[in-house]
This record gives sequence, C-alpha cells and structure tokens, in this order.
Amino acid sequence: MSVSFDSFDSNSFQKYIAPDCDRLSFLQNYLSERGVSSSVIPLGEKKHLYVNFPSTAYNPMFKIKTIISHYDRVAGSPGANDNSLANFAIADFAAELSHSKKIHNVRIFFTDGEELGAEGVSSQGAFALADLFRKLGIVNDDVYVFDACGRGEVAVLARAGLDSKISGAFKKKFLDLYERTQNLLRKAMPNSWMTLPVPYSDNAGFLACGIPAVAITFLPKDEVSFYYSNLMSDKNLEKAVMNCRIDSDSKNVADLSIQRFKYSEKMPMTWRLFHTEYDNFLSLSPESYKLVKKILTQIAEMNALA
Repeated sequence: MSVSFDSFDSNSFQKYIAPDCDRLSFLQNYLSERGVSSSVIPLGEKKHLYVNFPSTAYNPMFKIKTIISHYDRVAGSPGANDNSLANFAIADFAAELSHSKKIHNVRIFFTDGEELGAEGVSSQGAFALADLFRKLGIVNDDVYVFDACGRGEVAVLARAGLDSKISGAFKKKFLDLYERTQNLLRKAMPNSWMTLPVPYSDNAGFLACGIPAVAITFLPKDEVSFYYSNLMSDKNLEKAVMNCRIDSDSKNVADLSIQRFKYSEKMPMTWRLFHTEYDNFLSLSPESYKLVKKILTQIAEMNALA
C-alpha cells in the first residue's frame, strides 16, 4: 500500500518521523531551507519553536491569530498523525506566508511537551507558554491548536471550553472565538466539519491560564459516524473522553496505547492508534494535508477587530 500526497515533501516527512530524528532541529532547518526564520524559546525544560514574520505582516487594528502545533511525540511511535502531519502543513504554510506581502496577523508556535499533558495540565509545555502569554498581557489572541490532522476528511472542532464554569469576560471571549471558528470551518470545509468531544491537547494549557483557545483535529467520515452514535447511546462517554488520562504507571509505550482510554472500544480508531507503532505514514489520508492548508488559509484571511 502506498500513500501519495500532492505538493507534499514525503521524503522529508519520512525523515521527520524516523525514530532517531531530532525534531526541533529538523523543523528549524526545514523552515530555514524555505526562507523562514525561526527562534527557539526555552521555557523550563521545554523548547518551543517560534516563526519570525516581519513586523509588516501585522496590523494592530486586528486580532493576532496564534497557531499552535506540538512537535513532540511519545517514544516508540512514529507520530505521523500525532502530530507530524500538522507540523508539516503549518511549516509549509509558514513558508507561503513569509513570501507573501499581505498583512496576515498570524503567529506560529511549534510546542514541546504536549504529550506530558496526561500527567496534568501544568506539566504540559503549552501551559508554561500560555502562562508567559498571560504575564506579558497577551490574552486577546485567537488561539488555534492543530493536533492529529493527518487522518480523514472531516474537521472536528473540539468542544473543550464550552462547559467552562468560568463566567464573565473569559466565557464571552471563548464563545466569540468558538463561533468565529465555526464560521471559518463553514467556509473552508462546507458540509465536512463537526463539533465533538475531543481529548485535550495544547488548548488545555491555554484554557487553564484563562486564555480562550480552540482545538481542531481530523477524523475519517465513518469514524465520526461511529463515535457520534456511541456518544448518543452512552451518556458517560463524553465525560470519559474529556477526562481521559494514562492510567498505567509504566513508561513502556506498549502500556500507554489503547489502554489510555477507559472506553477505547467506543473511540474512533484514529485515536486508538495514538502512541503506537501504527501511527505511521501508511495510516495517513492523502486529502488531510490539503484540507488543513485550506483551514489555515481561512485563518490568515479572517480579520477580527482587536
């Protein structure tokens, strides 16, 4: 079986998901080769990668749109879907933006330590990044997290944050961002998107710091139908998804695969591949790369007043 991607550097991608790849250095070199400058931002033991766009790409009248995509992966897994495909789509998109003279108001971060989030949100690399945002007063960005966007043709907007007990300004800003995200998905992928309960990604760190953030992932159409049907028939499933944790104390990747979900048999197959050797290149969908780029284009073109 072979997978073919148009306008996609599959040779570089294969190197990126190789077991011995230094993914941070690879990403920085990949961007540099395409004329994109980037900076490593160390926060504690985590190293995040920030894309440097010129000041002419920003207009203070409009909101900054911060795009987040974690580059770390669980040891022993290629991490093709979690989260390499999104990394490549966003890196290629960064190259397109860097060669454009348009004002886009986009920030891009490739984050480290997302996979540690199962140990608690404060251990997540994005939590420290969001905390830095908060301390610097950067609390009005639109934050878009892209995670596991390599399988399927249906964009899924995570429902995380909708049930927030926090009221007032945060709730209002989150709901506004959520509504605008739905609108951009309608434009980018009409009739091919849904809102569903999704396990937390880097959006958890931002939400915990009081910064509205949404997460976008992808699933195959048949898996969406299967998962939605299970959600309708099992009222405990949504809570289990939103509170999923790695139960095993073992650091062995074999123990951290399917068993991380209490209701694994009711979850999409895509999620069951996470953290396993089967999250590989052959598991990806050729159309996903282009669809992610369509959403990114809508984000860059959408301007909301600051």
